[in-house]
Amino acid sequence: MNSLAQQRWSGPSFVARMAATGQPSTAIAAALFTVLMISFRPFQPAGPQVTGSGGDIVNQLGFGALGAIAVASLLMLVDRRVLVSLLSPWWILLLGFVAVATLNTPVPSDTMRTVAFSVIGIVTVAAILTLPRDADAFSRVLVCAGFVILGLSYFGVIAMRDVAVHQAFDVESQHAGLWRGVFTHKNIAGPVMAGLAFAGLYLWRRGWRWSGATMAILAMIFVFHTGSKTTTATVPLAGMLIALPGIFGLRFLVPVLVIAAVSALAVATLGIVFIDPLKELAATLAPDLTYTGRTPVWDFAGDMIAQRPFFGYGFDNFWLTELVFTSDQPFDRPWDIRGIVHGHNGYIDIALGMGFRRLPSPSPPFCWCRSATTCARRSIGKMSFWPISS
Repeated sequence: MNSLAQQRWSGPSFVARMAATGQPSTAIAAALFTVLMISFRPFQPAGPQVTGSGGDIVNQLGFGALGAIAVASLLMLVDRRVLVSLLSPWWILLLGFVAVATLNTPVPSDTMRTVAFSVIGIVTVAAILTLPRDADAFSRVLVCAGFVILGLSYFGVIAMRDVAVHQAFDVESQHAGLWRGVFTHKNIAGPVMAGLAFAGLYLWRRGWRWSGATMAILAMIFVFHTGSKTTTATVPLAGMLIALPGIFGLRFLVPVLVIAAVSALAVATLGIVFIDPLKELAATLAPDLTYTGRTPVWDFAGDMIAQRPFFGYGFDNFWLTELVFTSDQPFDRPWDIRGIVHGHNGYIDIALGMGFRRLPSPSPPFCWCRSATTCARRSIGKMSFWPISS
């Protein structure tokens, strides 16, 4: 009896057996993913009511705890070989850029809060991707998190329409009737739901037919009701770029098609702002084309980037700052840029915050040409052979 008891005592504990199955890792990853997407302030379209200059205490405590859980999970539940594979000198380079951009702001101590949230987000996503032991575990993470997000968003549309649907009395009354779910704006809900649609397609291809199809359909229905035209158009396009080459046995063409599509979109959006021939062509074929007011924003951003092309204006330190509020608003500009929260283009925002050195994409030529053109014209006057007009 004593030897049997000793054998049972020396065996693996319940916690150790559970950890060996990977179930706690999967549950933690699903919880992290869900909270990261929904945040600690769901159904608050106007954002939290913050008093004082200390920021939102709920988000600070909540995301601080989220980051702590993510770090603890990475250290205790992820294989060391996987952790080592995450280490890369590129992270040092990225954090170095962020540090320089933070010090480049007027009040670095205030910007550090945004940097802290960004780092927490990076660590949490790393935990979400590495905690699942295999593809089935990762699929369970997607199913749990995805259906919680979809369920809460649809519940809000049905039972809490005053906060889950844009209203006519909102600041942007033109969005009345468009869905936003648990998120603060339709332009946030649209891309998130698009991501869930692709997650559903992934589940379908892995053999999770019912859950994958249901998630994809519900997510796409939500995307359509957000009225997010960019997302609605790019989701089917991206799906076709990936699926069609595989159907015809030409999967090797997928990277080429994706790069070509991204380049074409860059030309069709930023190109008609920064490249004179394209600007003239767009003015002739579609004189009212502004991408719902985005082209004036990009034009203004291009002028501002040209003034500080290499270091930018600092991390998260351009829009909604005194520099923008006090800028001139020409009477013929069709959109007032003084109240927008971002540049409606990730590359533009990166260049504004950190300068050209943080732009590893085909878009820098547009910005570089704008900067070079502006600088040259300041010194030698306007020259007809410059390809970009300021």
